[in-house]
Amino acid sequence: MQKIEHIGIAVKSLEVSVPLFEKLLNTPCYKTEMVESEKVNTAFFKNGPNKIELLESSNSEGVIAKYIEKKGEGMHHIAFAVDDIEAEMKRLQQEGFTLLNEKPKLGADNKLVCFLHPKHTNGVLIELCMEIK
Repeated sequence: MQKIEHIGIAVKSLEVSVPLFEKLLNTPCYKTEMVESEKVNTAFFKNGPNKIELLESSNSEGVIAKYIEKKGEGMHHIAFAVDDIEAEMKRLQQEGFTLLNEKPKLGADNKLVCFLHPKHTNGVLIELCMEIK
């Protein structure tokens, strides 16, 4: 893994949360995107070399809606950039981690992504992400 690529934060409303984070981080949201496969709307912020991704469910049955229902708004995941997502997925499986998807899937911000089950990562949802070239 290269670095933390971004931190994902689950929010009920981008309409409310984007202005809040623009004030908090003193920077504008630079990108919004809908990820249909995950039923999520995203908003991205840069804070120095770091990125923050806000996640709003686009559907009451979506994964983010269910997360907020159980745990409330807050940190959802930490994403790590990788050079070769398939090789990293294989390595982590061999180390005993459980992947939530068998193959990389298309995520936000021009990335291929894979998530690790939080039961094996001290309760933290980990995302692997690789820039699509």
